[in-house]
Amino acid sequence: MQYKYEVKYEASYHIWSFYRNVARKYRHTFVTEDIVANARRAIRAMNQIEKTLLRRKPTIRRWQNYHMAHSGHWYYAYTIDGDTITIHDACHERDMHEDD
Repeated sequence: MQYKYEVKYEASYHIWSFYRNVARKYRHTFVTEDIVANARRAIRAMNQIEKTLLRRKPTIRRWQNYHMAHSGHWYYAYTIDGDTITIHDACHERDMHEDD
């Protein structure tokens, strides 16, 4: 099946803000090109959901109503409606824990 992908603002925001924070923390070794390359890689990986990134059961409570996929250091929460996959959230593996 050929899917269309829709990425919600929150998902892309979490990816870009994660890499901005890393660059701030490691400002002497992490350059702008690294931020852009890493963020684009994480966003491109979303296009592999339900193709090479297989559906998983969510491991955190806030994603219980979604499917979950994993690629590299990133986890994605998404829904499927017909031929459209909507990515609602993205979370780096370091942050995959419950927010209490």
